Amino acid sequence: MLLGLDSRLVAARPDLAAMHLQGRLEAARFVEGVAYQVSAGVVALRRAPEDDAEMLTQVLHGERFTVYEERAGYGWGQCEEDGYVGWADMAALSSPIQAPSHRVKALRSYMFSAANIKSAPFYLLTENALVHVEERSNGLARCARAGWIADRHLALLSEQSEDFLAENLKYIGTPYLWGGRESLGLDCSGLVMAAALACGVPCPRDSDMQRKWLGQSIGAPYEPARFAAGDIVCWRGHVGVVGAEAKTLVHANAHYMATVEEPLLPALERIAQSTGPILDVRRLDLTRDRRGPTPWHAGLPGA
Repeated sequence: MLLGLDSRLVAARPDLAAMHLQGRLEAARFVEGVAYQVSAGVVALRRAPEDDAEMLTQVLHGERFTVYEERAGYGWGQCEEDGYVGWADMAALSSPIQAPSHRVKALRSYMFSAANIKSAPFYLLTENALVHVEERSNGLARCARAGWIADRHLALLSEQSEDFLAENLKYIGTPYLWGGRESLGLDCSGLVMAAALACGVPCPRDSDMQRKWLGQSIGAPYEPARFAAGDIVCWRGHVGVVGAEAKTLVHANAHYMATVEEPLLPALERIAQSTGPILDVRRLDLTRDRRGPTPWHAGLPGA
């Protein structure tokens, strides 16, 4: 925490802070940020400007990232999508901003070097990556700063999934990766975030934030008999989603080192032994919870 605020979500350190925070907290100096956009497939947001520093989260292709300081090839700044603060490899960022026109709706899709599926692939894009389509040819779409992607793997920004549980189930078998948000590896809250964004629901990054801001609580007691498919079950440091007929739990977890769907009651018993009791159960209403002001920014300095 910084001055009673969550330092994960506030672009401020004792020596440096974002200019919009001036007068709201103390720092040695305040600077204007420079807006960038991720042009790599994905970029790690790290705790320190070092290649082997802990990965806090990931920023997906097309998402915006404001840089306040550059050091050793890294930029310290804040991700617009979820407000998270950390260090990103500057080589993965580009400017000026290209307003996205589409999002990737497939679990993952190759970005090709030419309008030909036999051409060399540049990299993979994961679900929820954002692209600016410039032209189409041979069933492929050319995207600014990226290459060519299967047109059928794209959706307009206004097109959103109607099934939060199905979006979670897409990731079954995906390896567990601390800090991961992509289809090649993600953690428990990264899975929930990916599914929520596909449904057009703003979603904070970490499990404690999701317990506070995502959906609405069903209220105690948090008993399995009261669960419904798609409910988000929250523990200290972990989160999972209730499966069909409230008989399973879908979650990315370090126990299996993968995203799995397992019988609900045995899963609840095992998790309780390692993390403690259920702290909340949250229920989404897509009509109510779809995109609006990002709630985790409310009340923060400069909001």
